[in-house]
Amino acid sequence: MTELASGIAQKILEKLGSLVHEELRLVLDIKSELTELEATVTTIKAVLLDAEEKQANNWALSIWLRQLKDIFYDAEDVLDEVECQVLRKQVVTTYGSTSRKVCDFFSCFPALAFRSQLGHKIKNIRERLGKITAEKDKFNLVERVEDRYVMHRRRGMTHSYVPPSNVIGRENDQKNITDLLMKHDANRNNVNVISIVGLGGIGKTTLAKLAYNDKRVAEHFELRMWVYVSEDFDVTKLIREIIAEVGVRTDEKLSTLNELQTNLREKLRNKRFLLVLDDVWNEDRNKWMELRDLLLGCSEGSKILVTTRSNKVASIMGTVSTHNLKGLSEKDSLSLFRKFAFKDGEDKKYPNLLEIGKEIVEKCKGVPLALRTLGSLLFSKLGEREWQFVRDNEIWKLEQQEDDILPALKLSYDQMSSHLKQCFAFCSLFPKDQEFDSGELISFWMAHGLLNKTLNSQELEDVGDVYFKELWSRSFFENVENELWYYRYRFKMHDLVHDLALKVAEEECSIVNFYTQNIPRTARHLSFLQNGRQVPSYFYKLSSGVRTALFPIEQQVSTLVEECILKFKCLRVLDLSLSSFEVLSSSIDTLKHLRYLSLAWNGSIKKLPHSICNLYNLQTLLLHGCERLERLPKDTTKMIRLRIFVSRDIDGREPY
Repeated sequence: MTELASGIAQKILEKLGSLVHEELRLVLDIKSELTELEATVTTIKAVLLDAEEKQANNWALSIWLRQLKDIFYDAEDVLDEVECQVLRKQVVTTYGSTSRKVCDFFSCFPALAFRSQLGHKIKNIRERLGKITAEKDKFNLVERVEDRYVMHRRRGMTHSYVPPSNVIGRENDQKNITDLLMKHDANRNNVNVISIVGLGGIGKTTLAKLAYNDKRVAEHFELRMWVYVSEDFDVTKLIREIIAEVGVRTDEKLSTLNELQTNLREKLRNKRFLLVLDDVWNEDRNKWMELRDLLLGCSEGSKILVTTRSNKVASIMGTVSTHNLKGLSEKDSLSLFRKFAFKDGEDKKYPNLLEIGKEIVEKCKGVPLALRTLGSLLFSKLGEREWQFVRDNEIWKLEQQEDDILPALKLSYDQMSSHLKQCFAFCSLFPKDQEFDSGELISFWMAHGLLNKTLNSQELEDVGDVYFKELWSRSFFENVENELWYYRYRFKMHDLVHDLALKVAEEECSIVNFYTQNIPRTARHLSFLQNGRQVPSYFYKLSSGVRTALFPIEQQVSTLVEECILKFKCLRVLDLSLSSFEVLSSSIDTLKHLRYLSLAWNGSIKKLPHSICNLYNLQTLLLHGCERLERLPKDTTKMIRLRIFVSRDIDGREPY
């Protein structure tokens, strides 16, 4: 994310210009240092937008931006440290102190030592920044003050799953797949496999959903199950998900593989089922046969429908029929593009744009995802120059594979504001096929200061909602469902869009597991896909400047969590949802920058350490689902920046 330096520069300027730091300039006697730092950041920010666009083709410029971002992050940490001390003063002034003598923060010891350390830190950052600023002239950068803003012209968005009538050009494909599923099979000892094969973004999953939800298919099969597979073909995990699709929950701590197999056979015995395995990459025939053998012995006519990008995968799975899904025809491609690029009848009003659009459609090679994404990008633009920019962009000339549509997606990404780019890149921390919650994601964005306060006078949560809907309107989010509850949405990302997020965030965001070896030194946002029973060797090589630690799988032992608290003092987000450890470390208050903390659905924790009340910067605290939590610390009112606080379930639903 080297192209996102301008967003961090803006945050630094906002902090430097705040009333808090105006006060500090006078009291801490560092006015000159802060003033010079502000001037330097302002100077360099003027050329950052130009640098971010040019760095893709200039390796030296990319390195320069990376070094600059490191300095910006250090500067932001120092300013946040100052802000935290000011908050501490406000708390002491309002609520008093447990100590016998309360001294003024700005005049007593050890505050004097803090003042000295602060002055040295700011001076060091200013000197580092001055050196790297002097190097900018060799890149011939020009000043630009305009960033791209979120669009104001919106289409109506009311559906989560596109109805069959909204899918263009797939009528024959749907009939073919449906006929294959309904075809009589006299072999009781086998389960026929039907594969849909095609390149990424071509519409394999959409076609499978059309067939899966076909009325005849729904009536024909006694059981229908949909399982997303992706790269990890873990047989035990797949069995759990298949059983869950039948409507039976499994206890992960108690169910052995043998128990799971017995359970699965029982549920499928003498029943005609349809199982969809979506996005399969596995080329290990032994793994497939292990799963296949568990599915035998069901009722005659059971089928497995597979979507994959690989004919080899289809062959390994013993496919009896393969449907090779091709790109849309030129006519259908243009129809789909027009649907996303224009309001009804608007294409006739702007014939010149339509002609340019036809040339853009040709570059998309019949791939629906590319057509939707670029159509959505241009929906807000009515000037010919903007359409010509997309048509003639240099990104189309970059070397790419025949089936590579990432340039089309990257082009849409490049047209976003720096704030939106950062928000989108953050989504890379979640596993593929993750079901997102817009409220949770907006709280993450807020914790990292990614929501632009200059967007009129809205509350931050409202700004986040605008950002979410902007990304949705650009087709970066799909399967969006309105929860109709606190204005929240459930949604997913297409796997190729997730790949794009991984690509643009690869230097700063990493999903790590026990076997991970190479994590970028610059990684500041981490998602730990492992249980914390032991601390992996790579952990001690991580930077202490990590700002996000997510634990999307259950943590029964808090060892790794405690190590994170001790090491990552710059954390803004700590998500421990679904954990089951009994004690949260009392050292939690050393995370003075922490804005987001979730202990939701921890069924073991009984109480919170009193030190949690010292998290003056905390904005979001989620405790719903903590069934054994007996009480809250009495001084929670000292968390003066708390905006979202949930401590129990509401009407049996997940609260927020």
